[in-house]
Amino acid sequence: MLGKKNGRDSQMVVDALIGPQVVIRGDVEFAGGLYVEGKVIGKLIATEGAQAVLTIAENGVIEGQVVASTVVISGRMDGDVHASERVELTASARVNGNVHYQVVEMAAGAQLTGRLLHTSAEETESAPVSLKLAASNA
Repeated sequence: MLGKKNGRDSQMVVDALIGPQVVIRGDVEFAGGLYVEGKVIGKLIATEGAQAVLTIAENGVIEGQVVASTVVISGRMDGDVHASERVELTASARVNGNVHYQVVEMAAGAQLTGRLLHTSAEETESAPVSLKLAASNA
């Protein structure tokens, strides 16, 4: 799956991989492409101003809040998602939390227990900053 060509994008770029046997407890700040096959218990927050793509694989699990420009979910997500550009929920996605998006793509079979909340460009630009500050002070 790493580096797999996609119909919409020229190529998926992965800068970091959290493998299937890995469990991370704590907040993670990232930029670029992050691919999660394991489990993260904590916040995943993209570096302010950085282009960031978070992909949660089919067996991946996130228990915490996510802030990134693009989020693709195929696994389980327990927490709110804040995407300044795009959210994609594949057929195997299981989300328990609110999804804040500008553009959303949801496949048949995806499950969402929460709300889909459309946000304007101004709201999504300011949201990650306040969430990042809250994460830093926690």
